[in-house]
Amino acid sequence: MAKIIAVASNNEKGLDSQVSAHFGRCPYYTLVEIEEGEIKKVTSLQNPYYFTHGEPGQVPEFIKKQGAEVVITGGMGPRAIGFFDKLGIKVATGASGNVAEAVDSYLKGNLKDKGPCP
Repeated sequence: MAKIIAVASNNEKGLDSQVSAHFGRCPYYTLVEIEEGEIKKVTSLQNPYYFTHGEPGQVPEFIKKQGAEVVITGGMGPRAIGFFDKLGIKVATGASGNVAEAVDSYLKGNLKDKGPCP
């Protein structure tokens, strides 16, 4: 069964995109579909709330509509983490580097902290 991981990204270069330091202010989300531990599909989506930051909960709902079960980012505030928790989406913070490195780190269990950014 496939799993979709949404990674907050600074650009639309797929696996080569740099992970964004803050999920709500990133211009793109890179959706990585994983099946049996392998990447099957990669899609870049523009963050529709990038310029406005949206209303509380809009970005988590957008991520949920994409079918994501996990969101990876450099940092996220406690309120956003709460929205994702309510939607049943796992949050992994502290990511850096590119999307491929962040997803690999998550899949190996090295990226699982969901502490809020300061």
